[in-house]
Amino acid sequence: GFDAYTGEAMAIGERTPVAVNDAAASARLAVGEALTNLAAAQIGHLGRVNLSANWMAAPAVPGDAADLYAAVQAVGLELCPALGITIPVGKDSLSMSTVWPERDSAGERTRRVTAPVSLVVSAFAPVADIRRTLTPQLQPNADSVLLLIDLGRGRNRLGGSILAQVVSQMGAATPDVERPADLKNFWVAVQQLGSEGRLLAYHDRSDGGLLATVVEMAFAGHVGVDLELPVSASRSAEGGGDLESAVVAPLFSEELGAVIQVRTSDLDEVRRVFRDCDLPELLVPIGRLNRHRRFTVRRAGALLLDQDLFALRAIWSDVTRRLAALRDNPACAEQEFQLKLDPTDPGITPKLTFPLGPPHPRLRPGARRPAVAILREQGVNGEVEMAAAFARAGFKAIDVHMTDLLGGHRSLAEFRGLVACGGFSYGDVLGAGEGWAKSILFHEKARAEFAAFFAREDAFALGVCNGCQMLSNLHEIIPGADHWPRFVQNQSERFEARYASLRIEPSPSILFAGMAGSIIPIAVAHGEGFAEFADAPALERCHTSGLVVARFVDNHQQPTERYPLNPNGSPHGITALSNASGRVTIMMPHPERVFRSACMSWAPPDWGEDSPWMRLFDNARAWVG
Repeated sequence: GFDAYTGEAMAIGERTPVAVNDAAASARLAVGEALTNLAAAQIGHLGRVNLSANWMAAPAVPGDAADLYAAVQAVGLELCPALGITIPVGKDSLSMSTVWPERDSAGERTRRVTAPVSLVVSAFAPVADIRRTLTPQLQPNADSVLLLIDLGRGRNRLGGSILAQVVSQMGAATPDVERPADLKNFWVAVQQLGSEGRLLAYHDRSDGGLLATVVEMAFAGHVGVDLELPVSASRSAEGGGDLESAVVAPLFSEELGAVIQVRTSDLDEVRRVFRDCDLPELLVPIGRLNRHRRFTVRRAGALLLDQDLFALRAIWSDVTRRLAALRDNPACAEQEFQLKLDPTDPGITPKLTFPLGPPHPRLRPGARRPAVAILREQGVNGEVEMAAAFARAGFKAIDVHMTDLLGGHRSLAEFRGLVACGGFSYGDVLGAGEGWAKSILFHEKARAEFAAFFAREDAFALGVCNGCQMLSNLHEIIPGADHWPRFVQNQSERFEARYASLRIEPSPSILFAGMAGSIIPIAVAHGEGFAEFADAPALERCHTSGLVVARFVDNHQQPTERYPLNPNGSPHGITALSNASGRVTIMMPHPERVFRSACMSWAPPDWGEDSPWMRLFDNARAWVG
């Protein structure tokens, strides 16, 4: 429900490259990776976890049938029963090989590509309290240490690792799950410490090994790290030289495990919990944070690496930039890349000009609730959250489908409010919101009914995302909406699901009363959100009209067209508008998805239950009276 903090956690594990050497180990690691991912959520007993197994192989290829059998046996008959978890569902794809003829100077020959035996594990579990979910974001203000929970017990095997692939040496010995009891006890320890609030950050060790794990945590926290490799860090089974066993293997081995950030004051208690779980030797101190935004690696006092954090991030993000430039708008790909390298970027920085909470006491149970129509059409999918937000504000939210209006079963005259929700009406095949709008404009009765509603002085309307696109196409029957744009394909040329910041502008919108000057993060999810005006003068008139309700802003709180801070590239950051009376508001972002602080991707810890976006719905109720 929308009043609880329970939820559902999902995580995926896969270690297909390991199957080139050892299919059974690959399958066990896939289960282990799914669980070490899932452990960041507050789930409780491991038995509450269920798995879905997606098997892929080419059993007609010699050796693959035996590998598939070994992998299924390892997981289905051995590991999962030992862990006390089940695989109630799954699927298989058993044609993972392709053959084609190829002609060259030597004549025609047959080429074959066969995928390794692959297991992709999806883990699912109910979550007791989503607010206690751990993230990889290092907390820079705490006196803390970083600890490695080493489920590999110092073996540091490199077989099947990314490093082995890069240097074209897949290696012989691969990571594995030799002791299922370690994985069970790891789960118990992490769940207990997480529920007690003793873990500040958490990240599983998997692809890329320890180095990649800690670097990702440093990026998330925008903080430097001094990584210290233990002198006794290796029992590497690779048989390499001293450098490999002492430095390379500990940094790049993809054994199971996790890195946690712990307050210095909690260190003794964390160690006690791991002793009680029979895992004292698995807890390895590996470093601390630094204030210089540098990433260093040392062993036995010797400095092995000293890099500026943003220089590392440039290397890290370069492949993403190049792929995005090929797939999407190259200019947007470059803008996103440059943003990651900006050392002055403070990150999301909210600012509120109003107190949190409703402007007036909300209705007591049983009090009169004015009716608001939660309008939807075929393909719309945001009606449930929208109804919950308006119900919390004191409305009676009524599900109204367009067929109810077109068939005469409902009338807009029954309602004080009309809310057009987000989604993909008619699959956006005529343009986003175009088909929905035309079903009104070209239907004589519906057109008259909507026009009459928009003319009422005691009624309001809100359009969000697809509803925004639809209402913008109805501007000819909405008084004072002549300045509204059309919403067309994002400048990035892709669907954008983002968390962006809006600045609320002074406007007549009754929904945003008292919110001007606030900067609030919000969920964005659309492929066609670019505000397209008829011409430059029309854009300028809108820009200076005082009817722009909200704009995308950068992390320095200035309106922006820069991607991805402005996910669709709209001019002057325009993303929400009002008509002249203030009774009709359209916006591309989704306030209904974030009216609770717990539903936000990130929020300041002092925001409490209601997020600032709840004020929009409370304002509607206050205006209705």
